[in-house]
Amino acid sequence: MIEQIRNNKLLSFAVIVVALQVLGAIFAPLLGLQDPYAQVIVQRMKGPNLLNFLGTDQLGRDVLSRIVYGYRASLLTCVTAVVLALVVGGTLGMLAAYYRGWFDRIIMRFMDVLFAFPIMLLAIAVIAILGPSAWSAAIAIAIVYAPIFARLLRGPALVICESEYVNGAKAIGASDFRIIFLHLLPNLSSVVLVQTSLLLSAAILVEASLSFLGLGSQPPIPSLGLMLSEGRNFLLLAPWPAVFAGFAILFLSFGFNLLGDALRDTLDPRLRKAS
Repeated sequence: MIEQIRNNKLLSFAVIVVALQVLGAIFAPLLGLQDPYAQVIVQRMKGPNLLNFLGTDQLGRDVLSRIVYGYRASLLTCVTAVVLALVVGGTLGMLAAYYRGWFDRIIMRFMDVLFAFPIMLLAIAVIAILGPSAWSAAIAIAIVYAPIFARLLRGPALVICESEYVNGAKAIGASDFRIIFLHLLPNLSSVVLVQTSLLLSAAILVEASLSFLGLGSQPPIPSLGLMLSEGRNFLLLAPWPAVFAGFAILFLSFGFNLLGDALRDTLDPRLRKAS
């Protein structure tokens, strides 16, 4: 895998873009940034300068530090959501492919019901029940994306369930748990990896939209969508908080989307042969 990353310039670039943003979010307290919560009213709505490289917002808070810490909030929410969706949806998809019959029909019809709802409408409905918060947004996004993982893993799992080594494992008395998680899941790893990267990109946009509407992270927690929402009221006086927050959302989503595309091109044998 490391050799594939080195030999693929697009994949290497995507890994660097994502790694820089993720590491910046993780090690934000070690970067020597200003306190993202500190309000300096006399410095409010200042343009970019040597003290505040990206300017300040309407409360005098440093925009750069709030964006870096906003990466933290967005990534924590989105990674939690996608992992939950993968665990729940992926497990249901593999179980449906393995047991088939009435279990498969019930699970997939339930997933079809969830698919029938628009993404934002379903997420807002879940948050309306749970209350607005970062964790509610994570649960809502997980519910929205669980059917995608279920459908995605069910298809190739149906093929793998008919393979000789799975039939051989059944013949020697291997348990269903062992077959599903030690034979099915490892053979779906490339599909899981690519789809996880792509859904992280989409989840970032959904989380930013929910925060923009006031349904995600709540003030004063730094959040990219919330910064965009607060900054839109001062676009004529101080556009930099909204502009830079918007670019941060763009770069974060672009990085994961590019990573997902590059991984798909690298791991899909059909695409490798075509290139």
